[in-house]
Amino acid sequence: REHEGQRQTKKNSIRIGVLLYRGDDTFIGTLRTGLEDKAKEYEQKTGIKVKLDILDSKGSQNTQNSQVERLISLGCDALCINSVDRSSASIIIDKAMDAGTPVVFFNREPVEEDLRRWKHAYYVGLPAGDAGVLQGELVLDAWRTQRDTLDRNGDGVIQYVMLEGEPGHQDALLRTEFCISTLANAGVSAEKLASDAANWQRGQASVSMRQWLQEFGENIEVVFANNDDMALGAIDACAEAGLDKRSMPFIVGVDATPPALEALREGTLKGTVRNDAVGLAESMMELAVSLSVDGEPSQDLELTDERYVWLRYEAVTAESLEDQAVS
Repeated sequence: REHEGQRQTKKNSIRIGVLLYRGDDTFIGTLRTGLEDKAKEYEQKTGIKVKLDILDSKGSQNTQNSQVERLISLGCDALCINSVDRSSASIIIDKAMDAGTPVVFFNREPVEEDLRRWKHAYYVGLPAGDAGVLQGELVLDAWRTQRDTLDRNGDGVIQYVMLEGEPGHQDALLRTEFCISTLANAGVSAEKLASDAANWQRGQASVSMRQWLQEFGENIEVVFANNDDMALGAIDACAEAGLDKRSMPFIVGVDATPPALEALREGTLKGTVRNDAVGLAESMMELAVSLSVDGEPSQDLELTDERYVWLRYEAVTAESLEDQAVS
């Protein structure tokens, strides 16, 4: 199939397979909508029809592996994959390589040596550690400007709880590490009261937070959540315990999903970090389409080390949302 890209006749339709680690994840849902929108835009612009086959792996790597085979057998021109387990990327890459189908991983970064197995394996995402740094800076800023309200017990130390994504997930590990090292590098002491892997899920985070409120109550000054769904779960538990936005701890998340932006406006969520769903969808679509049509990445994409398309996180607060609305 190597010569297909070199054929002079341009394709009038392409088929792109998309695999989601879990379709019920809020951020992944936003990303899915973005991909569907970008596919329509591309069709209108070029007249080339884009058929998207989107499948949900429902958290099972075995399911995902067989879905890869199915999409390849359907004749997909390119695959976009949100791995269930990032350490299993090599299996998928080998299947795609045998079939000559380019593969674009997103949102869960494979190990670099796996990505290097084949020239048409790519990754589109955001550097996970940066989200942790920005979360740390949101808390640092509050510590500098409103220490009286943040440092409830006046001991000069931030007492915090940490809601982590799933165990072993790179984004979870790096976000967890960097939000705290950002405080430490600025000379602010932080004491961890508790942490729990709530697997990115609102319900699980709410259960953990309920327990911590019983155990530590007022002593929880900050809640770091590796994503917004878990931050919202913490807010649910606080509201249930009768706390309002003034008496809740300082809660920060990552993703800037629509429900999280609502909570920012309400004042229950104090800050989040925009995980650029629209930018991700746009870059993935552009990469998958150019690989399908031309057999190589679009010139418009900025590739790092021939394999990576990196986007940037940005911090979001209620104030920055207002500024955007005004401008």
